[in-house]
Amino acid sequence: MLTYDLCLAWNWEYDVDFVHILEDTCRQKGLSLLQITPQNLDEMFEAVQKQQIHFRFFWDRASEVDERFLPLAKWALNNDIQWINHNQKAARTWNKAAMHYQLIHAGLHTPHTIILPSYTEQAELKLINLSGLGNSFIMKPAHGSGGEGVVLEVYAFEDILRVRQEHPRDQYLLQTKIIPCQINSHPAWFRNIYCNGSVYLCWWNPYSHIYIPLSETDEAENGFMSMREAVLKLAQICALDLFSTEIAHTSDGLFVVVDYINDEIDLRLQSHAQDGVPDHIIHDITDGLTNLVLFDKNKAIQL
Repeated sequence: MLTYDLCLAWNWEYDVDFVHILEDTCRQKGLSLLQITPQNLDEMFEAVQKQQIHFRFFWDRASEVDERFLPLAKWALNNDIQWINHNQKAARTWNKAAMHYQLIHAGLHTPHTIILPSYTEQAELKLINLSGLGNSFIMKPAHGSGGEGVVLEVYAFEDILRVRQEHPRDQYLLQTKIIPCQINSHPAWFRNIYCNGSVYLCWWNPYSHIYIPLSETDEAENGFMSMREAVLKLAQICALDLFSTEIAHTSDGLFVVVDYINDEIDLRLQSHAQDGVPDHIIHDITDGLTNLVLFDKNKAIQL
């Protein structure tokens, strides 16, 4: 039986540059990498089932959007394979309503939020006091990614009644709009990345989606250590190896977690896509995640 250190399941064409870097990183560390893509999925999964191929770590970047990969992911779950971003841990972050309560319990700041039951659970809603949400507010389903189902301009109770029927089985979050302050000509809105204990703080324009890494001077002069601590708290809550989060700094000095935890982050390189992740962070991500695999391999050898 041929055993690989890491199996990466991927199906997004724009992951190709990242995968090349991951290949190089694995090669440099003496780790073997098995890639399973739509082109070889049937062949590889058959080999796995027949115990011709095995792998110690599994990273699933496919099954969430391509159900053909679900049997492979299920096999990994049922056979005690170690994961990067374990499916069961990731699944707990997909419910924004549940995550909201966990963030509040951990002492993190979030937008003022009202959580509604699903339309299926409770079709009729009593009139809600919306005064704390402002003149217009955001409405988003508890599940979904990439802005799916999010309505950025909601004004009245009648709008709520209509929108919540678009995803009738899901809870909805009503959230006040967060206005960031300005720091050094930047809107103080950040998209931060966590990877295996390391935190990468980046200015992130919510309109252009351009990452600009914070300098050490930025962090020291503007008191951003508390934002770094907030990301580490999120890591403790979700126990994922890799995720991103959006945080805004408001005029009253608060760091508000706006978009809680994204486990399937876009790993396009900024050198190839303007709104991609800065290249050095991508290299650090591959280094940090392969270190997980390498540490486990070395531990197994010592035993």
